[in-house]
Amino acid sequence: MVVGVLTLQFALHGNDSLKGKRRVAQSLKQKLRNKFNVAVAEVAMQESWDTLVLAAVAVSGDATHVRGLLQKAVNMVEAAALAELVYDDIEILTL
Repeated sequence: MVVGVLTLQFALHGNDSLKGKRRVAQSLKQKLRNKFNVAVAEVAMQESWDTLVLAAVAVSGDATHVRGLLQKAVNMVEAAALAELVYDDIEILTL
């Protein structure tokens, strides 16, 4: 079994409330879930108004498939332009 973990950090320029951050987070999470069938959650910096950190997880039997899926997810959030992507990392765990 292969587990892929994608960590995404966004800078929310001009955001002035947690409500605004939550709107961006919900939109990105829903897009990732709908398009890539991954589990997504906000994993850090919950109290910060201008930084959003999301993690997406995919499970498969093939590491190449998981890495490709998560890379497509990175490309999609960059193109969505809801927030500036400042950091992304894909980690593959073989269990």
